[in-house]
Amino acid sequence: MPPQDPGTTDVIVYEHPLSERVRTLLRLEDLFERIDYFMAKEDGAEHHVALLLIFEILEVASRADLKSDLLQELERQKQVLEALRENPDISEEALENVLWQIDQASSRLFQASGKVGQELRDNEWLMSIKQRTAIPGGVCEFDLPSYHYWQQQDAELRRHDLQQWLAPFLPTRDAIGIVLRLLRESGKTTAQTAQQGVYQQMMAGRIAQMLRIRLASDYACVPEISANKYALNIRFTTQEGMQRPKASENDVEFELTFCNL
Repeated sequence: MPPQDPGTTDVIVYEHPLSERVRTLLRLEDLFERIDYFMAKEDGAEHHVALLLIFEILEVASRADLKSDLLQELERQKQVLEALRENPDISEEALENVLWQIDQASSRLFQASGKVGQELRDNEWLMSIKQRTAIPGGVCEFDLPSYHYWQQQDAELRRHDLQQWLAPFLPTRDAIGIVLRLLRESGKTTAQTAQQGVYQQMMAGRIAQMLRIRLASDYACVPEISANKYALNIRFTTQEGMQRPKASENDVEFELTFCNL
């Protein structure tokens, strides 16, 4: 018996970036979501994971053109949205709200001076920890006694420190949130079927920055996606224990969205 329609049951959404810029934004979004989870915890080991995530954010966000890319994209989206004023099909209140969010995010991002996260790079203590994290087991208490001491402090004190260290990245996070939200809302969704787990579509000049696949969680398979300017190929595979993934033998119904700003 096939799964229910994706609109009426639990679903899993898979997003596949088609540009390096969107790939970077999705990675940062994932890191920010995970750090929220670990910062809210109480244990020193969980706050250690939060700090490792800050180090990862530092590396990804330090890409030289990220800040300028975000500022340019926000400005471009602002111009696109401004052109929708007086459109009877558009809620004036919703439009003003989005434009206000763009203005606020752009202002905060523009005011963030220097390279993103430079404050952390100037912190010798944090950089000494970051350096040791590259070594397997390199942050034992005998390697970094001062860090071991920090982990034994009250959870609120550690959380306050983590929030301070994360603060330089928050303007970037706000901008990413707006760009990805607009990107996700830009696409038109269609219902598709992968015959015996295989789906192919010629791009025929279609331009997209991201694909979204919405799949009922009842299906015990995952999509493997490959795409270029000529064709899109999706192969649904199943995983059994330690065996190598194999192609699904069943038809798979899913929803496909091409997203492009």
